[in-house]
Amino acid sequence: MTDKKDPRSDSPVTTRRGIRSFVLRQGRMTEGQKKAYERSWPRFGLTREDGMIDPRQVFGREAMLNLEIGFGMGRSLAEMAEAAPEQDFIGAEVHLPGVGALLKEIEDRGLENVRVYNIDANDVIDLCLPDACLDQVMVFFPDPWHKKKHNKRRLVQPGFVQRIRHKLRVGGILHLATDWENYAEHMLEVMGDAEGFANTQEQGGYSPRPEYRPVTKFEKRGENLGHGVWDLLFRRTN
Repeated sequence: MTDKKDPRSDSPVTTRRGIRSFVLRQGRMTEGQKKAYERSWPRFGLTREDGMIDPRQVFGREAMLNLEIGFGMGRSLAEMAEAAPEQDFIGAEVHLPGVGALLKEIEDRGLENVRVYNIDANDVIDLCLPDACLDQVMVFFPDPWHKKKHNKRRLVQPGFVQRIRHKLRVGGILHLATDWENYAEHMLEVMGDAEGFANTQEQGGYSPRPEYRPVTKFEKRGENLGHGVWDLLFRRTN
C-alpha cells in the first residue's frame, strides 16, 4: 500500500447503487488544504484499491481502533486523535475539502494515529475493513434529511447498523449523535430494534455526551439558541 491512488482521479466515490445518504457538493479546497493534501495524502490516505486492510500493518501496532463516518472538516477527529495517542483512528469522508482540512490538522498537530478514506463509508465498511476489527464506530451529526420524503436517505437504517455490527468487536461501541430531534428518535427506534446491540444506558434512552466527543462550533451555536443534542451509545453484544 505504498502507491496511493489520488482520489481526485476518475475513481468513483462510491460503488453502491440506489439511494445515497449524501449529495456530492462542488467544493474547492483552499490553498492550505491543497498543499496539505499533496504532502500528506501519500502517507495518511487509504483507498478502495488497497482492498481489505490489516489495521496492525497500516498503523504498525495493535491498538484500540476507531472509525468516524462523515468527519466533515476533521477538527473533532483530529482533537480526539490528539487526546488519545494510544488509540488509532480511521476517518471516512466523501467531500475532498474536508479530507484536505483533516490532513492539514494532522500536519499541524503532528499526528501519527490517523488514516483517511475519501470514499463512501459504505464502501469502507464492505470492501476495506475486516470483520470484528473496530472498537468503536462514531457517526456524529449526519445529514438529518428532515423532509419526510427524504427520510429514506438517512444513513442510520437497520441494514447499515447490522453491517456496522459485523465490523465491531463484541463489546465494541456504536456512538451516534444528532442535533435533530426527529432523527434522534429515529436512531433510538432503529437501535432499540437492532439485533446484537444493547443500550449502554441501562434505563434506556439517550446518553450524556462522553468527554471524548468534542463539542463542535455548530453545536455550541445551537446550544446558545436552545437547540438540543442527543447522543446514543450502543454496545455490540454478539
